[in-house]
Amino acid sequence: MPALIPTDYTARVTWLGHNADRDAALETAPLDEMPLTFAGYAAESRAGLTRPSDSRVLDQYPRGTEIRNVRQLSILSAEDLAAIAAEMGIDTLHPAWVGTSMVVEGIPDFSHIPPSSRLQCEATGTTLTVDMENRPCMLPAPVIEKSHPGRGKAFKAAAQGRRGVTAWVEREGVIRLGATLRLHVPDQPAWPHLDAARQIAG
Repeated sequence: MPALIPTDYTARVTWLGHNADRDAALETAPLDEMPLTFAGYAAESRAGLTRPSDSRVLDQYPRGTEIRNVRQLSILSAEDLAAIAAEMGIDTLHPAWVGTSMVVEGIPDFSHIPPSSRLQCEATGTTLTVDMENRPCMLPAPVIEKSHPGRGKAFKAAAQGRRGVTAWVEREGVIRLGATLRLHVPDQPAWPHLDAARQIAG
């Protein structure tokens, strides 16, 4: 019995970008197409089958522990970017400023699609598995400040619940600008004890 349900929700890829050295700068450079292997996009600094753990998983591992890389790509929606910009009081928020790999348009409430959902390219079959919602941080603030002085610090609060998702490559292939990605969701109900578990953890 299939464990994933193809939905009628699709998204169009409106931006592709990569960052070759995040220690040097956060911004991503635009691409027309992104050839993806199981390790991600080869020229991207986040590529790799594994990565060192960071602050996001300190409750699970000491910082720097080698773990599976489920953060090969950062995907945002055009709708969320527009909403962040509006709350910050600026006209547009360029995806390169926030270090995104891909921007998609057309799936509502994109940042909250279920973990383990798939985004499958209809033209090539290339498939991305969603890890989870991404969390906003202050790293984009200095980049935004260059174009909108006094607005950069507003990014983290404005991006809460709108920062998109992280993903890893399940099926290799190419994704191009303008490609259509279909959303496939797990055939599984939400865990009924989730709220209680969060309260205990908090």
